[in-house]
Amino acid sequence: MNADAENLAEIESAALLEAVYRRWHYDFRGYAPETVRRRLDQARAALDEPTLSTLQGRVLRDTAAFARLLDFLTIQVSDFFRDPPYWRAVQTHVLPFLRTFPFARVWVAGCGDGEEVYSLAILLHEAGLLERTLLYASDVNPDALRRAEAGIYPVERVAGFSHNYREAGGAASLSDYYVASYGRAAFDATLRRNVVFADHSLATDGVFSEVQFVSCRNVLIYFGRTLQDRALDLC
Repeated sequence: MNADAENLAEIESAALLEAVYRRWHYDFRGYAPETVRRRLDQARAALDEPTLSTLQGRVLRDTAAFARLLDFLTIQVSDFFRDPPYWRAVQTHVLPFLRTFPFARVWVAGCGDGEEVYSLAILLHEAGLLERTLLYASDVNPDALRRAEAGIYPVERVAGFSHNYREAGGAASLSDYYVASYGRAAFDATLRRNVVFADHSLATDGVFSEVQFVSCRNVLIYFGRTLQDRALDLC
């Protein structure tokens, strides 16, 4: 891409993000520029628009088109017990800390489709802490929140979930926590009994709640430095 084309792409990207903020009140202006540009281009191609400028005109007027754009801008690639050493560290350092409280509050910011929420709920259950812990699971994407609350995943993903669970030091078998049928794995509703799913933006909203532990690792990597600092101040 030559300098003129690069400059035009930056202008179009900034204009689209500003338009989305002013029209729909979702703020992606502080996201890492390279990441957001890549996702905008993916959305443009998926919606069969020739330029970001034409995409902007469409998402300003078409609710369904904006919903599709939102999926591209908020997509979070995750798995149950993603990065097992992290979860072993949670068991070693976080769970003993939470045990010191008669009732603990935990916030999973940017919960996406819920994989991290259920992973944490399973570990809390195995530690005997789930019944005295309230988990807040927040995201800016309402469709992702609905999928997270449903707790249903394609069954072909479960083998990977189970491998991560074993590597993370799970105390049982992951199959104890779900029922598989018709190509889907539905996780036990008791895991979300103490979970509050809520719409919340780290870019625009205020403090969510007073909590003892915050997990926001799925979103910080997509933020620019200024937005990272804002998110950390909220936590």
